[in-house]
This record gives sequence, structure tokens and C-alpha cells, in this order.
Amino acid sequence: MNHPDDENELFNRLEAEMDADPQGEVVDLDKARSARTASADSEPDRSPDPGADAQLTGSADWDPDGANDSRPTLVDRAEPTVSGPGLIDRIKGSKRLDVIPVWMKSVAEFKDGVKWLAGHAWHTVAFHAVRVPMLYVPKLIWRSPRGLVNGLGRIGRWAVDAEGEPLRQAEARRENSELYLKLSKQRDRRVRLRMLLTILGALFALGVGLFLVYGAEPMTQLIAATVGVLGLGMLGAPADAPLATRAVIKTEVQKLTSDIVVKAMASIGIGQIASAVAKGLDGIKFVGPITREGPGWRADIDLPLGVTVADVADRRARLASGLRRPLGCVWVDADPNEHEGRLILWVGDRDLSKTDKVVWPLAKAGSHDIFKPIPFGMDPRGRAQAMPVIQHNMLFGSLPGQGKTSSVRVILSGAALDPTVELWPHELKGTGDADSFEPISHRFVSGIDDESIKYAADSMKLLREEVMRRAAAMKKLPRDLCPDKRVTRQIADKRSLKLWPLLAVFDECQNLFAHAKYGKQAGEDAEFVIKVGRALGVVLVLATQRPDKDSLPTGISGNVSIRFCLKVAGQIENDMILGTSAYKNGVRATAFRPEIDAGIGYLAGATTLPVVVRTAYLDTPATERIAQRALAARKAAGTLSGHALGEESQTAAGPSYDLLADVAAVVPTTEERVWNERIAARLAELRPEVYGGWKGENVTSALKPHGIKTLGVAGMTDEGDRTTRRGIVRADLTKAIAERDENRGAA
Repeated sequence: MNHPDDENELFNRLEAEMDADPQGEVVDLDKARSARTASADSEPDRSPDPGADAQLTGSADWDPDGANDSRPTLVDRAEPTVSGPGLIDRIKGSKRLDVIPVWMKSVAEFKDGVKWLAGHAWHTVAFHAVRVPMLYVPKLIWRSPRGLVNGLGRIGRWAVDAEGEPLRQAEARRENSELYLKLSKQRDRRVRLRMLLTILGALFALGVGLFLVYGAEPMTQLIAATVGVLGLGMLGAPADAPLATRAVIKTEVQKLTSDIVVKAMASIGIGQIASAVAKGLDGIKFVGPITREGPGWRADIDLPLGVTVADVADRRARLASGLRRPLGCVWVDADPNEHEGRLILWVGDRDLSKTDKVVWPLAKAGSHDIFKPIPFGMDPRGRAQAMPVIQHNMLFGSLPGQGKTSSVRVILSGAALDPTVELWPHELKGTGDADSFEPISHRFVSGIDDESIKYAADSMKLLREEVMRRAAAMKKLPRDLCPDKRVTRQIADKRSLKLWPLLAVFDECQNLFAHAKYGKQAGEDAEFVIKVGRALGVVLVLATQRPDKDSLPTGISGNVSIRFCLKVAGQIENDMILGTSAYKNGVRATAFRPEIDAGIGYLAGATTLPVVVRTAYLDTPATERIAQRALAARKAAGTLSGHALGEESQTAAGPSYDLLADVAAVVPTTEERVWNERIAARLAELRPEVYGGWKGENVTSALKPHGIKTLGVAGMTDEGDRTTRRGIVRADLTKAIAERDENRGAA
């Protein structure tokens, strides 16, 4: 080891020699090493210092950026530093459990719980009360002789200390004379005392018996005899034949535990989970303890990295097999407040299809506000699910016989209970499922013939014109009354504005949209109503059992906001109803079982994530009672109109208007390009009852479904200023008219 003074002397000599050579430079090795160490401590990059190495090797081409260094750069040599939120931030971001359970905060759920408990208690009391005189008392009388024998036998065995005899015999066989003698003396003392008590008790019982026979009142004798016989009957009951039967047989369901869940998850075919379990790990992480939620168990699980909830939903049948539960008991959901790997596993006590029918909360209600969600059904966890109506359009789809029409009936019944709602039911299969609502409907048809289809097509055209009228009327409303340009409860109650809610139902709409003569125009009108009428109080409800591009145009299926899909055959039908990529994301109505799961479907758009819902059940008598209450309310409010009054205020035989023809009429051939605001003014002058109040944006939205796009058009204002505004090219208009006429001719 060199002495520090020797190193300094050597350094001084080298420095003197380098001073003589102007091209050289002396490097202090200690300083270079210290600089390298300091640099490594201050930066996460622990790569070597190329400059220091170049100086130490005497290289004249030192590259300070290390670009000429061919060695690999190590970027993760240091221990990784812990990063993330601090303790306070983690506490702030933690999820707090509810102090008061959800069922206690919900009045409806609390009432349901109390009602169920009262019903359970009443059933138990009534069950046993009926069986007391007819079954329990005769059984006790029959068993009383055996009870007498059993009682006397127990007293005799107690008096002679028979219970200690096996122990004394055992000690005698072991020839343990000392312990046997002790037990014998103990037995003698017990027998003397017990025999004395038995004799005294027998004398007392004899005296009481003689008194009851000869000295007691008849009522006392009857009570004593009854108590004696019933007591002896209970004493004579066999151990394997209890007196009373169970009023309620409890379904024993195995408790969901972490071990069961881990084994089941490892069996569904996801490699990350199976390999981890094979190594003795869980493969999944439980975020919290498995808890009881509603009529089942809930487990919150973090899936392995790269595994999503959709992957598990794809294997739901395997998961149910691993849990040894029916498929209708096992439901997987994503947590909308967490990452894509957070799984909510809910395992019910009973198959959802075998639970009691969902009672509709409004079945006995006198009215309902359409601006509030309509109760629709119940999810597997027992939570009520409602359907918002205003500012939405709805699409229902399923295979035949899966409960689609019954689901639509729930929405129609809820709307009927609001006397301000104008109903337009169209039942296009002719079975009469909507006949209960005919007395309260503004327009109504039930049938599958061409005349009924034409009526439905006319209704769709009238809906389009109604949307246009409402748009013009909304434009005229003062901003303080309608700040958001949407129909509200306040606006709907002003009958003079004629902006009350309008709900039009087209059940089996595929018979309309696939019709050779009326289908194309009806599809265009429906697409316009869906896109524009949402904010104007016009609600379109479509139901189909054949969801394909011909029976359900993509412009319609792609723009509805609320969807309900019951059992469908395949992925295409599933995504036509629930939206693109629904099947890929694990929302699969194909998993429902035919007929078994009738009335159960995926509800999308009404909640943050799609949820499985079993719809409320309304049979024909219940629907008729609701319709009669709705009729009485409408008569009292004076809101009956159209078909309900025996008149058709708007029919296909009346005047009809062709928007494209009207636009062509107000745009001369000499005008190649024209502003939309000028078209609106000319249309209002041509047909003020239809286009009154239209602006340029109304023309834009009305022409868009016909494929006519707007663009910037240069022109002169009335003041003589040249400017550019939104307009159309007349050639596009004539082309759209020609294509439409050609298609009609081909049809």
C-alpha cells in the first residue's frame, strides 16, 4: 500500500513532465473516480463515463456523448426506487365501505325486506296453526302410552343408578377391586337417597291423582288430563320422528370461499392463472374479503396482468362448472371504477331463471312521471333496474319466444301511466299483444298485412314531420323557458306548445324495414327521428326478432342509446343489438339458454356498463288494468286524441310532403349553389305549416339522411357583401332524387 506522500510526489513529477508537453494533460485519478461515483449517485443511468475512460487510456478522440462507445449502455444497474403516492394519498384514495348497508338506505329495498320477513313469519305461524288440531294433537295422544312407559323407565333407571352400571362392570372385568368397591359404595349411597325420593314422589303423585279424580272441578280435570297426555306424548316421541314438520325448507348453499374460487379460476383455461396455481400460488388476488351481497356471495378479484374480465366472461360456463353451481347462478362483471383487470364475481344462491317473478313496482300505481326512469326489472344481485325514457331511443332484440314483447310492454305500460304522453303503438305481427293500449293511443295498428305495414310507414313519416315541427317550435321558445333546447316537464305541461312527450313503439319492426315497397323510406325516416327527435320529446322504441342489416338498417341500430338484448343466435345478431364489439368485450346474449332464460337479457345504455336484467312480468290482465287506469287519467286530464277518440288526425290519405321535391321547387335550375338559410326561408314561404321557423341548420340535418352534404358556398348577402356560408350544390340534390326514384321503381 502506497503512502499518500509517495502518491503526491509521483503526481507532482508527472504534472511537471506534462507541463513540458503542451499536448498532454494530467488527470487526477482520485478526482476522476469521485466524479464518476457522484455522477452515478445523482442519475439513474449507471453507464460508464466514456470521457474518463478515454482520458485514462490516453485517447485524443474523446467523445463526451459516448457516441463512439461500442459497449452496451446499462440503464438499470441501480436498485429501483420506490415511487407512487404517499401514505396520506393512499389513504385518501382508498375505498370506504358504507356505514349503513345499501338495503337500509333504499326505502324500496327496506320495505321489500320487511315485507318478506313479515310474510315468512306469517307463513310459519299459519303452517303450524293449521296442523295443531289435525296432526300434532292426535300424534301426541297416540304417543302418550309410549311416553308413560318411557317416563317410568327413566325414573326406575335413575332410582337404581343404572347409568353407572357399565362403569362398575368395566372395573370388575379389569379386576380393579379397590376402584370397584368405591364405585359400589357410591352406588349404594345414591340408591338409598333416590329410592326415598322416588317413594315420596310416588305418594305425592298418587295424592294429586286422587284429588284430581274425586275432588277437582271438571275444568281442572280436563286441563290436567290434557297437559298430562300431551306431556306424555312429547316424552314418547321417537328421536327420528319429530312432532312438527318444517314450514320452510332452507336451501343449503355452500359458502363461497377463496379456496373454491381459486380452484375454479384455475380450471377455466387461462394460462396465467393455471400456471401460478400449479406453482403453489393463488394466481389471482382478492381485493377484499368475500362478502354476502343480496341473495348470493360477492368476490372482488384482481386478475393477472394481461387478463381482462372479458376473458373470464368468455369462460363463464367453465367457471360455473368449477364452482359446481348452475350457470344462472354465476355472473361476472367489470368494475367501472377500476382497471380492466378488476373482476366482480357474484355467485347467487338460486338460478336467476328459477327465482320468483319480478313484480313491477308500478303495477298498482295510479300514475308515473315519464321524465323519471321506468322500473324495468331486477339484476342477478337483486338490485332494481330502471329504464330512462326521455332523450333516449330504445332497441329490443331476441329470438322468437324469449320475452321481447313482454319487455316492451313494461315500457309501454310505464309511459301509459303518464297522462301527458302521446302513445303510438304499432304491433306488426297481428297477435294482439298491444290491444290493451288501443283505447288510449293516438295512433294504433295491429297486423302483418300490407295495409298495416303501410299504416306503420305513414306513422314513421308523420313522426319525421312532427320532429320538424317541434324543432321549429323549440326555436321560438324564450331561452329562460328552454335554456337547453330540450323538452322538459315544465314545457310538456304547457299544452298550448304541443311539445308533450310522444312514445312510438314498432314491435316486429323488421316487417316494416324489410318491406319491398315501404321499407327503405321508413328506414330513412326512422334514422332521422332517432338522430333529431331525441331532444324534442319524441321517443322511438323498436323491437325485432331478426336483427340483420336488411331488417334493421345500420343507421338505426348504430344510433339508438338504450339497448336490451335477450337470447340471440350468434355474434352478428348480438352486436347488431348491443353495439359493435359487445361480443368481443364479453357482453354475450348468446350465452342465455333458450326458453329457460326467457325474460333475461343484457341492458346497455341505461347504466355505466351493460348489466344482466330479468324484466318485470306483466300478464294480459295486469296490462289491461294498467290501461284502464291510464284511460281514466287521460279522460280526467283531457289528453285523449286521435285513434282513442275514434278519429285519425293524420292519415296517409291526407296531404303528404316530399322534402327533396320541395327543396328542388325552391331552388331553380339557374342556381347551382345556394345557402341553406335561403332554402329554409323559401321552404317556410312555400309550406309555412310544415317548415315555419326553419333555419339553415334545420335544412342541413334534414338533408343529411338523403346523402346531401353541405359545404361552404360563396355568395352575396342582401346588403351586397360577399361572404361564404353553409349551403348545397343543386347537382347533389338532383342526384339524390334520381337515385331515390330509381330505387322505388326497382321495388
